[in-house]
Amino acid sequence: MSLKSYGVLTGVVADTRREGATDTPHYQIHVVDDAGTHYRVAVNVKSAESPSELLYLVADDFRHPLLDRLPAAGSGWTPLPPGPDTASVDYIRGNLFDPSGMRPLPPEVTGPDNDLADLLDHYVQKARNDPRATLYAFGERWGPETGVPDKVFGFRPGNGVHDVHMNQGNVPSFARDDGVWQDGALLIHFAAESRWVAVFLAFQSQAWHTDDVTGHSLDALGKGVGMRPETGGEEPVRIVAALVNPIGPAPEVETVTLINTTAGPIDLTGWRLADRGKHSCPLPAVVLAPGATLATTLTDGVVLGNGGGIVTLLDAQGLKVHGVSYSADQARAEGRTIVF
Repeated sequence: MSLKSYGVLTGVVADTRREGATDTPHYQIHVVDDAGTHYRVAVNVKSAESPSELLYLVADDFRHPLLDRLPAAGSGWTPLPPGPDTASVDYIRGNLFDPSGMRPLPPEVTGPDNDLADLLDHYVQKARNDPRATLYAFGERWGPETGVPDKVFGFRPGNGVHDVHMNQGNVPSFARDDGVWQDGALLIHFAAESRWVAVFLAFQSQAWHTDDVTGHSLDALGKGVGMRPETGGEEPVRIVAALVNPIGPAPEVETVTLINTTAGPIDLTGWRLADRGKHSCPLPAVVLAPGATLATTLTDGVVLGNGGGIVTLLDAQGLKVHGVSYSADQARAEGRTIVF
C-alpha cells in the first residue's frame, strides 16, 4: 500500500529526548519551522523484528544531486511524490550510499558513544547548538492532532514525522508500508561549514532487492534474492568512471566505464545501464575478461545530465549490481571523466 503521507520536514532543532528501555524506543527530536509550527520527529532505534539492532550509515560529508532538489530550509512539511526527479529518497534506486557500509548498533547501552541513541545525539545536539544548522527529516507525517498535546514535548497540536528509515523490502507483517521512493532519512545542513551530514537507517530484516512498483522484497515474491551485500567493493562488475559532459554541442556521446573485479570472465549479454529516470540501454554482448575494463557508449535515450545524476548497472535478470551518483560540480568541467 505504501506510506499514506510521505514527504520531508525541515526546520531547526529545539529539543531532544531519548527513550529508555521500552518495547519500541525512539530518539525524539523537537523541530520548529520558520512559521513557528512545532513538530516531533520520532526516529526508531530498535526493531520489532529479530535481530532488534538497526543498521545505520552516516555520511559526514554527504554529496548527491538530491540536495539540489530539497525544499527551502525551514519551510516546514513538504509532501513528496515518488520518483527519481523529486527530492524523494530511495536507498536502492537513488545510489545514495554503499549498503555494505551499514552496521548494526544496539538502541541504548550504558556508557558513552556505544549505541544508536548516542550516535544520533552527537549530530542532532550539534545541530541544536548551531544557529545556522537545519534539519531535514524524511518519512511519514502524522497530525496535526487538533486539541491534543504532543505526548513527548507537550506542544499543541500534536504533529510530526515517523518512519524515518528504509520503507521497502519489509517482512510480510509490515509489507503494507512497502513502496519505492519513500524511504526515510535525516539530513543536517551545517551551513557555517558548507557541509551536509546524512543518517540512513534500516532494519536487518529488510531486503535489498525490491520490486520497482510495489517495493516488496523480490525474495518474498519467489525470486530468491534480497539480502544486503555484506562487503563493499565485491560486486562482480563495478562502474568506475563516466564521461558525463563531453566536449562539443549536444547531442553528446556519453560513456560509462566498467571493470570486471572477479578472477573469472563475465558474460554481459542482457546486462543494462540505467540513468536517473530509469531509462536503460543494453551493454555490448561481450565476455569481459578478469580485470578488464569496458567503456561503453550510452544509447536508447539514456542521458547523464550535467546537473547531477545517477548511473545504475543491472544484470540480465534486471537486478542491481552496482550504482553511483555524481553532482553538478563534478559534471561542470567539459570533457573531464568522473572517476568513482
